[in-house]
Amino acid sequence: MTAGGSRAEGLDYTGAMIAPLFAVTEEPVSAEHLGAALEAPARTEGEGCGAICAFLGVVRATHQGRAVRYLEYEAFAPLAVKAFERIRDEVVARWPGTTLAIHHRTGRLSIGEASIAIVAAAAHRDQAFRASRYAIERVKQIAPVWKHEFFDDGDAWVEGATADIDDEAARAQALAIACA
Repeated sequence: MTAGGSRAEGLDYTGAMIAPLFAVTEEPVSAEHLGAALEAPARTEGEGCGAICAFLGVVRATHQGRAVRYLEYEAFAPLAVKAFERIRDEVVARWPGTTLAIHHRTGRLSIGEASIAIVAAAAHRDQAFRASRYAIERVKQIAPVWKHEFFDDGDAWVEGATADIDDEAARAQALAIACA
């Protein structure tokens, strides 16, 4: 099942002509598809598109010295998409002319599979890099997505979003990390 938000022209994972910019999905996520969905509309924003920065979060083989077998992600999809849209609004306020897309995967993921794809398109590379970094920090702070890790010797839930969406200190922390 996929829950999506704003749409842009491009190709989705099934070859359809429209791809949501923001989605929570059980299907594999791809920076390539998100980049294609952002490129055309980003050409008409501000100075145009001079940079597309993609971030893929992938499942690691180890966590805190323990061998990971697989992960399971859960999300409250409608609220997660609203959080992604809020992050987009924050990005555009800070870096005008930037276009953002976020897809987060749910379900069981194996080592090496992408759990999140974030793509930022902007006139300049610096703002695309910063917007992408800011977006992942804010996703971790405010999106209702939870990770369950499974190891050879047990399992553990990783604490999900804990910041209030309007918490200025959390937003400032994400900005400081993105602009370090």
